[in-house]
Amino acid sequence: MLPGMTGFVPFERWRRLNVTVRDSIGASALLVVSLVPGMDGSGADLPEFPEQPLDAFGALLLLGLCAPLALRRRLPVVCALATGIAFVLYQGLAYPITAASLGFPFALYGLGAYQNRGRRELAVLLSVGFLIFALVLHELGSTQNALQYLEFYLVLAGVWVAGRWMREQRAAAERRRQDSVTLALATERALIARELHDVVTHHVTAMVLQADAARMLAPVHPDRASENMAAVSGTGRQALTELRHLLHVLNASAAEREPAGGQVEDVVERARSVGQPVRLEVNGSPETGSGAVDLAVYRVVQESLTNAVKHAQGCPTRVVVSYAEAGVAVEVVTEKSARADDEVRAGHGLAGMSERATVLGGDFEAGPDPEGGFRVRAFLPRAGVPA
Repeated sequence: MLPGMTGFVPFERWRRLNVTVRDSIGASALLVVSLVPGMDGSGADLPEFPEQPLDAFGALLLLGLCAPLALRRRLPVVCALATGIAFVLYQGLAYPITAASLGFPFALYGLGAYQNRGRRELAVLLSVGFLIFALVLHELGSTQNALQYLEFYLVLAGVWVAGRWMREQRAAAERRRQDSVTLALATERALIARELHDVVTHHVTAMVLQADAARMLAPVHPDRASENMAAVSGTGRQALTELRHLLHVLNASAAEREPAGGQVEDVVERARSVGQPVRLEVNGSPETGSGAVDLAVYRVVQESLTNAVKHAQGCPTRVVVSYAEAGVAVEVVTEKSARADDEVRAGHGLAGMSERATVLGGDFEAGPDPEGGFRVRAFLPRAGVPA
C-alpha cells in the first residue's frame, strides 16, 4: 500500500482494485514526488556529471521513468525496457537528480517478479546493456571507477533477484494451494464413497429382506405381504432422500442441522420393520452444533444394525447411545451373532466406522463378546474435547 493512504483507503479495498489501476497510482505518486520542491537530489546519479537544467526533453524522460510502471505487472518487459532507455538518457544528459530515477529499479523488480519467459536472456541483455552504458559514461568523462559501476550493477541485480524470489514464493504458495485442493478432493471422494456404502448397504439389505418376506407371505397372508411391500417402498424413498442429501449437503454445516437422535430412532425402526428385534436406549440429550459427531453416531448405529440383520437376523439387538459433556458413547450388541473373526477384520463397513471415529479423535472397537454375541463400541469426543 502507498504511504499515507492507510487512513483513506482500507487495505482490502485497495487489494480489490485492478492491478493496472494500482500500478498507475504508484507511478503517478512517484512522478509527483519527483516534482515536489525540496526533493532535489533524492535518487540515483551514476555518472556524477555537472547537472544540467531540466528542459522539455528532460521532462519527457522524467515521465518515461514513471509512466511505464503502470505496466510493471501486465507487461514487465515493456516496462523494464522503457524505463531503462529513459534512465540511460536521463543519466547521460545529466538532468537534475530526482526520485524518478528509482523507476528503473522498480521496473527491474517487476521484471523478476512477473516475467515468466526468457528471464535468462533478458538478464544477459540488460547486463550487456549496462556494461555498454558504463563504458559510454566513462568515455564521456565520468569520474566513477569500475568498482563503483560494479556496486551499482549489483544493487540493480539484487533488486531483480528480490523480484524473482518473490515470484518463486508465489509459485510455491500456489503449488501448496493446488496440493491442498487435490487432498480435499480426495478426502471428499473418500467421504462420498463411505457415505454411499453406508446408505446403499443398509437400505438395499432392508429392501431385499422385506421383498423376500413379502414373496413368502403373499400366498397365505396377503395383508402382511402388502405391508412388507409398503415397507420396501418406504425404505426405497428413504434411500433416495439420503442419496439426494449426499449430493447436495455433504458438509459439516448441513450435518449440524440434523440432530442424531431422530436419525437413530429412524434407523432402529427400519431394522424392526424387517423383523430384527431392536431395543434402543438413549441417555442424555444430543447437543446442537455437533453435526460431524452426530452423523458419525448415526452411521455407526446404521452399519451395526445392517450387519446384525445380515449376519444375525432375528437375534435380539441392543442399541445404547449415551450423550455426555465429553462426547458420545455408542454401543450395539447383537446376541448369538454368527459372524466370524475373519469377517470382523475384513469388513469394509467396520473399517469405515473405525475411520470415522479416528478422524474425530475417538475410539472404536468391534468383535465377539464373552456371551457369544457381537459387540460394537465407539466413543466420539465433542469438538475441542480430548478423547
